[in-house]
Amino acid sequence: MALSGNEMLERVAASLPAKTGKSADEWVAEVEKAGLDALDQRSVRAWLKSEHSFTKPQQEAVAIAAAKKAGWSEPTADDHLTAQYAGKKQALKPIYESLLKEAKSLGDDVEVEVRANFVAVNRRRQFAAIQPTTATRVDLGLRFTDAPKSKRLAAASAPGQSTHKAGVTRADEVDDELVGLLKQAYEQN
Repeated sequence: MALSGNEMLERVAASLPAKTGKSADEWVAEVEKAGLDALDQRSVRAWLKSEHSFTKPQQEAVAIAAAKKAGWSEPTADDHLTAQYAGKKQALKPIYESLLKEAKSLGDDVEVEVRANFVAVNRRRQFAAIQPTTATRVDLGLRFTDAPKSKRLAAASAPGQSTHKAGVTRADEVDDELVGLLKQAYEQN
């Protein structure tokens, strides 16, 4: 079974003393001593990479620990969803809700993960992703092992693990054809 993001960070943090000679807390102290803004995770990660040759997982473990110590809290799924459909993209929320309803209706094994920029829809693995791409379009990313022929599909590498996507500009475009494509992606994953 795959580890969650937090479980992976915990493992990486636990491995730091053996791999770097210092614990995560000691590295957080080094970040402070270097005068870095712990809330600027990009700068912290860049410093850890350039000055200490940290791997990406090591950078992430220390940068997040430093940011949390400085008062940062990880955004919730609701925070991410609110941000995705804020401002000019607010009118796209009914499209998202319609797509999500159809995806969830495919089976009891459907799981939803809200990410920073999109919503992943999983079965055994991700089979769909919903992303408000522009102020007027939501992209429904679909993962196929054998893509059906449809004029609505375009080859894609995003959002998420998509092999294809369909742009949706109105909730009434979530029709039988699009739901059929969603179902095929579900069945292939």
